[in-house]
Amino acid sequence: MPKGESAKIFVKLITAPGILGEVDLNCPSNCQIHNTHFFGTDRQIIRRGQAFSLYARFQNREWDDSVDQAAFTVETGSLRPCESNETKCTFPMGRCLDQTCWSASYKVHQPKCISISVFPPSNVCIGRYILNMQITSCGHTYQRCLGDFYVLFNPWCADDSVYLDNQAHREEYVLNEHGILYEGVHKHITSRPWHFGQFEDGILDICLKILDMGASYHHGSDRDHCWRNDPVHVSMVVNHMIPENNDYLKGTKPFSWNGSVPILQQWYSGRCRPVRYGYCGSLASVMCTVMRCLGIPSRVVTSFCFPCSIENPLGINEIFDSTGKNLCGKDKLWRYHCWNESWMARRDINQCCGDWQCLDPTPLETGRGSACSGPTWVRSIREGELDLDYDGHHMFSRVNSNYVGWLSQNNAKRTKFFCDTWPCGQRLITKSVGSEQFEDITGAYKYELGSVKNKEAHYRAYRRIHPGYCNASNCHIDRELSSLKNPFLSDSGINMRLKMANCPMYGEDVQLNWLLENLRNENKTLKFNLCAQIITYSGVPMDQFWKDCVTVTLGPREGKTVKLSNTLFFLGAKILMVSRDIVVNRPPVIVKVSNFSYGIWDLRNRPRDSYWPLPKYNANKLEIFYIFLLSYCLF
Repeated sequence: MPKGESAKIFVKLITAPGILGEVDLNCPSNCQIHNTHFFGTDRQIIRRGQAFSLYARFQNREWDDSVDQAAFTVETGSLRPCESNETKCTFPMGRCLDQTCWSASYKVHQPKCISISVFPPSNVCIGRYILNMQITSCGHTYQRCLGDFYVLFNPWCADDSVYLDNQAHREEYVLNEHGILYEGVHKHITSRPWHFGQFEDGILDICLKILDMGASYHHGSDRDHCWRNDPVHVSMVVNHMIPENNDYLKGTKPFSWNGSVPILQQWYSGRCRPVRYGYCGSLASVMCTVMRCLGIPSRVVTSFCFPCSIENPLGINEIFDSTGKNLCGKDKLWRYHCWNESWMARRDINQCCGDWQCLDPTPLETGRGSACSGPTWVRSIREGELDLDYDGHHMFSRVNSNYVGWLSQNNAKRTKFFCDTWPCGQRLITKSVGSEQFEDITGAYKYELGSVKNKEAHYRAYRRIHPGYCNASNCHIDRELSSLKNPFLSDSGINMRLKMANCPMYGEDVQLNWLLENLRNENKTLKFNLCAQIITYSGVPMDQFWKDCVTVTLGPREGKTVKLSNTLFFLGAKILMVSRDIVVNRPPVIVKVSNFSYGIWDLRNRPRDSYWPLPKYNANKLEIFYIFLLSYCLF
């Protein structure tokens, strides 16, 4: 049946002697009330903590309480459902509902027809259920299967762990199928559309299959099903099922994907074999699709300047040679990184109200190997309370690490010449609610630099990450952190800064203005080693395609403007560096259509798999502007 069409499911129950006729599961109405009609109305898809209705019709007489009784049995899970692990429940039909457990009630709807309400409690396991009805009449008992139905998390229910009390937020983080991925660098943010498609045909079954395939993650499928009432458990299973190898020599290039549906469909049709290949943006977006489909409010977050350090949990080290070339070391500074945030209350850490939890499905190298992260309470990251959560110290370091630049001389001696205490996690953004603009959420992850709360959070985190400082005073920790102070350029009597003159496209010159100013009343002669180098978005240095060495003389209080890309310069015994990431854009794609005759309504009802941003309408011309992000930056 085509998606969106109304349908009624009828099950004949004719074994009762002339009593029960047809049962209407009332799918269209239930799906509308439960905000699941986006999946279609041909199946019973409901949300927990909210009753659904069905109608039972009788052939020869009305329902009679004195001789007729009914009970229902619900079962979920592929292996041995039982009441002890809450994957099976039998409950009677009475006159009123009990909203603390599975219950059923009825009332007369029409002559020879009763309306039955079934209530799934707000802590019931999600998944596919089988519904059986047992009827006892005149001393005889009959049982019939009424079919299956699906139970999802319910952000509209105040008793559900994923309750979200803002309707606009529910529409954005649960119901919106279209999103935006943000990429680039923090001073030049680019975006591209992403189709989540959580309501597309077959996606719900694929999402439940992901949970089934991840059942071994927690001691087997029989125990896994009974834990599917907890969004924390579900999110951990999904988080560990999404990622796969990022090498794409023989698969689809990561940046070629623009939606989650083809990835999930390929995984399912390929007998659950990994889909090659993904990057952080596609991994986080696919996870967001799965979580929204299951009813957990979710969004994709982008962090700029993301450190990936194996040995130092609160530091990132990059090594340069004397020309300014970035050498490939163990640590990497990703230009941006995407992860997922999901909204839920954390009973495991005594959190009564819902809040954002950080989940990173991209496997990152740690001292103990490659691992995913989360769920981590976002507020605990900001407060430095790392004992509360899964991988809290990893997430704290990824938005608070110190950056250290080292000069390698003849691949032997290394000299520390550049330190920065606030480069990592410079900006964290996500799509705004009901808008295509981004929302800056940096304040949710870290306090303002230098503030009292920021220092207190660092003290707590430092003691947790470095056990040797568990009983150290704040002054002692301050002395350790003060060693990371960066020398000021003004101490050398030189002021330098970089200014982009344009946003370069392919085929255009990069116009980067290097502003130099002599702050002293004396002449200065400076030697500059210049280079331009390709750096991937994940911080991997590639070819150095240009380098030069120039000498600049500045008179007293003189300023000059020089077009440069990257500079490492020597001033007496001091070595200083200033750098700039440059994003090279693709030119805009302009499509002009003459004699355009389709209306705006036709565009809005286009097939979902051909999604593109809706342009401004003109009777005679249609223009579509779409800018792609190149997957590397010039450094």
